[in-house]
Amino acid sequence: MTRQRIFAAMAAAVLFTSPSAAIASNCNGTSTGMIPLTDLGAGLYRGFQGGLYAGGSNHRPDAHNAAGVGIANSIVPLDTLGNPDPSNGRIVLISIGMSNATQEFSTFVPKATADPLKNPRVIAIDCAEGGQATNDIRYPDAPYWDFVASRLRTHGSAPLQAQVVWLKEARRGPTEGFPAAADSLRNDLGTIVRLIKDKLPNVRLCYFTSRIYAGYASSLLNPEPYAYESGFSVKWLVDAQINGAASLNYDPNADPVETS
Repeated sequence: MTRQRIFAAMAAAVLFTSPSAAIASNCNGTSTGMIPLTDLGAGLYRGFQGGLYAGGSNHRPDAHNAAGVGIANSIVPLDTLGNPDPSNGRIVLISIGMSNATQEFSTFVPKATADPLKNPRVIAIDCAEGGQATNDIRYPDAPYWDFVASRLRTHGSAPLQAQVVWLKEARRGPTEGFPAAADSLRNDLGTIVRLIKDKLPNVRLCYFTSRIYAGYASSLLNPEPYAYESGFSVKWLVDAQINGAASLNYDPNADPVETS
């Protein structure tokens, strides 16, 4: 049986400062000297080209963009059993990820809710959880996925109602150099995308953001340059989908896709 997998796009891959400084953080770390991918463009970082997409471009390839817009336009409100319900259903947007993700998305939710331009059927629910790195959630039986289901139900929703995901993740305590660590994170992100489709089968769109600026970090949890290099992980994952990687195929008309 073939099913549609998730269309992936890059939401951002730039360096941001944290919204709140960590306790005992290094307040002198105001810059790493590394150039954000959006500004690096066709330039190189350790032999790898910048930009959000291939060729050093920040412009999403037209065909990929058109596919994503087409999928977005086809999304309709669903009930909690995943059935179309234009009158009473919801279009559920959720976050998936770690502490940075829940901090940022929990701030976004009230702003989005109050936006007068928001479709009244859209609801944003924060399903990210502190301490949940890729090391924790990349397994099908990880407790995190029960947390996601519980969080959805707490907000009157359900796993079959979610259709759009914003994903932000990192690996805990990476030790490899570049590009090995970035490759490992890319592989984890690919695994997590496939798990999202298994756990939340009606998800159609997934937007990625790389890790925020970690120049103030005072631990080895996920410091620079790993935070910066996570932008390449996201870039390479999206590029793989654009280039037709079967494990990331989102179009059942192109090739058969299994959700395992």
